[in-house]
Amino acid sequence: MRSFDQLIGLLGEIPDPRRAEGKLYQLPYVLLFSVLAVVTGGNSYRSIETFITVHRRRLNAAFGLRWRRAPAHTAIRYILQGLDPKVVEQVFRRHAAGLLEGASGASRHTVALDGKVLRRSFDNFRDRKAAQLLHAFDTKVGLILAHVDIDEKSNEIPAAQQLLGELHVAHSTITLDALHCQKKPSRPPRKPRRKRLSN
Repeated sequence: MRSFDQLIGLLGEIPDPRRAEGKLYQLPYVLLFSVLAVVTGGNSYRSIETFITVHRRRLNAAFGLRWRRAPAHTAIRYILQGLDPKVVEQVFRRHAAGLLEGASGASRHTVALDGKVLRRSFDNFRDRKAAQLLHAFDTKVGLILAHVDIDEKSNEIPAAQQLLGELHVAHSTITLDALHCQKKPSRPPRKPRRKRLSN
């Protein structure tokens, strides 16, 4: 399936966390099918396994594979949790940049930065707050260009500054929430003053 050739090639650059021997399922296809499962409503490792099981014959025919069954959800969990998130993010940013270039050429873009809270990401047992992401979205093409984590003890402002520094948006229109309309959003915290000791 040629429409996925570029993405599969990029996914092949992600280091595989598994040992060299006994790899029944190629990493690029595990990742691609996981993405397709999530896009169609899957929200768990079991739902990814179910997606592959239901569509296995068509996936084999489309991508020239010979999978006899879907990988177990435990195997999918091991693979996905073993990946380096920074490497995966860079691969998807490169893929998004390629799609953006092919869709609109060098025309001016409008990029919206917006924070999102990940559903079901809080953990009361470990006293962990829900995870937050800031994403850059090209409103003309309808494409997410990048994500960045929002530190649990911080807010969107430093995350937005980091994301803008990493993306090539010099000739784009950027939109942000009112939270970012501060006079000195990047001012470092004040250091405590030292008390003078009197004689």
